[in-house]
Amino acid sequence: MRDTKESRLLLVLLIAIAFALITVDIRGGESSPVDGARQAAATVLGPVEKGVATGVDPVGNAIGAIKDSGRRQDRITALQQENTALKQKLGSDDRNRSRVRELDNMLKQAGAGQYGIKGAQVIGIGAAQGFSWTVTIDAGARDGIKRDMTVLNGDGLVGRVTTVGPGTATVLLANDPDFTVGTRMEKTDELGFATGQGDRPLAVQFLNGKAKIKPGDRLVTFGSSQDKPFVPGVPVGEVVRVDPSGGDLTRTVYVRPFAGFTKLDLVGVVVEAPRTAPRDTVLPPKSKVRPTPTVTVTVTPKPNANDGGGVQDGGGMTENGLAPQEAAVPPEDIGNGIDNAKNDNQE
Repeated sequence: MRDTKESRLLLVLLIAIAFALITVDIRGGESSPVDGARQAAATVLGPVEKGVATGVDPVGNAIGAIKDSGRRQDRITALQQENTALKQKLGSDDRNRSRVRELDNMLKQAGAGQYGIKGAQVIGIGAAQGFSWTVTIDAGARDGIKRDMTVLNGDGLVGRVTTVGPGTATVLLANDPDFTVGTRMEKTDELGFATGQGDRPLAVQFLNGKAKIKPGDRLVTFGSSQDKPFVPGVPVGEVVRVDPSGGDLTRTVYVRPFAGFTKLDLVGVVVEAPRTAPRDTVLPPKSKVRPTPTVTVTVTPKPNANDGGGVQDGGGMTENGLAPQEAAVPPEDIGNGIDNAKNDNQE
């Protein structure tokens, strides 16, 4: 529509009529002359508005659901985070209890052997030196750690310190092939040398090729000169297999170490050796094995149903392979029975 003088005049006229109708409607109140026209318009346009609202409601509901879904998702995420935190707390509590037990066992070991130890935690596996079985601990020169110190935990011998830094140190584990420690047998004092074999038992060669050694025997460290690198009396392991000497001067014995090298956490570095060798006092008491009960089976023959005192055929057998009635007849009774049978025939 072009902007002409007539169109502008028509627009002004329509605006004037609209204002006039509004004024009349306001002044008329409930009896407004425009009310009939309003009701007619509502009658005509109401169904249209309802249809439009019905068509728009799913969209509005969907938008509201999306908003609610976002709030529900936030709540679910918050609950999941709370559950994760609770699980972590529970796991942390279990871990703390485990570490407390580990520390308690290590302190008992140190107290039994009168070792002065510096506690440390394993913070790394493997070292730059290229050793195949080493760990790094969070204690170093600032903590009084020096090279060639014995390292133990609550189970027994862990290894020896090889490299020391200001705040860390490297420990060569007892199962490393380059690791060798002098050992002493519990009670018998037989001496030997234990060598690491990785994930296999330690190989121990005893100086006495004829020493009586059996599975279950236990070994401790023999100790070194000036207690470096090993202090005496630290539990090493338990014999699991003994190879025959085969005419050699020494014999090889396989020992399962007490310490678990794949699950190390808290360790103690012996910074002060005991005044006297603790001998076997650091070893825990052996568990008593109850003897296996012997089962005894007794075979009782069944009485014959006909005479009430005989034995049925096919009765049980005794240990010497005879039937019960045969085993129960003494040899002299057998001889008497034969003589009686002869006398009966003669009569």
